[in-house]
Amino acid sequence: MRYVASVNIGGAMEFLILNGNPDPSRKSWEEYLLRFAGALRAAGAEAGVRALRDMSYHYCTGCWTCWWTTPGLCAYKDDMAALYPDMVRADVIVWASPLVMGNVSALVKKAQDRMVPLIHPYIELVRGECHHRRRYSKDIDMGLIVETGEGDTQEDVSIVTRQHERFALNGRGELRFFSTTARRPEEVAHEALGA
Repeated sequence: MRYVASVNIGGAMEFLILNGNPDPSRKSWEEYLLRFAGALRAAGAEAGVRALRDMSYHYCTGCWTCWWTTPGLCAYKDDMAALYPDMVRADVIVWASPLVMGNVSALVKKAQDRMVPLIHPYIELVRGECHHRRRYSKDIDMGLIVETGEGDTQEDVSIVTRQHERFALNGRGELRFFSTTARRPEEVAHEALGA
């Protein structure tokens, strides 16, 4: 499966790379993401890397305050509040995680669950399916980079890729690219830019 990114006509394409690695001693992973971000910048894009493990943020409790009481604003005033504007501004949110028991890390899932304020509670048809309306004029496009380990199978990779295709669609965007760390970060950056 090949994913293609479109070019941002208004300026440099902006990538927000969210590092879901819970273990900072995993140096090869950290270096991989820095090389990926560097390759994006070298090609003229903007790219920032945020380590989710360094953020303090709550689990979504499904209170729906962000939909009904304070539309677009989460009830929790934690580090996600500072991340929301970066998510909305980015052309592509890149979820980056080692696979843990066949899926992305809990850090990634927890941050993804907290994206509820970025969409409306109201539903409309999208490609023949019911999905939430956009809150912002820009789609929430995504990329996915995972690192497989011992015991991870191709089926695990396929499942997590499909989950993120659906997750991006729920954000009214698309999964623009997917890769494992088996590929060079420069090659992945090239694909992410649609080059």
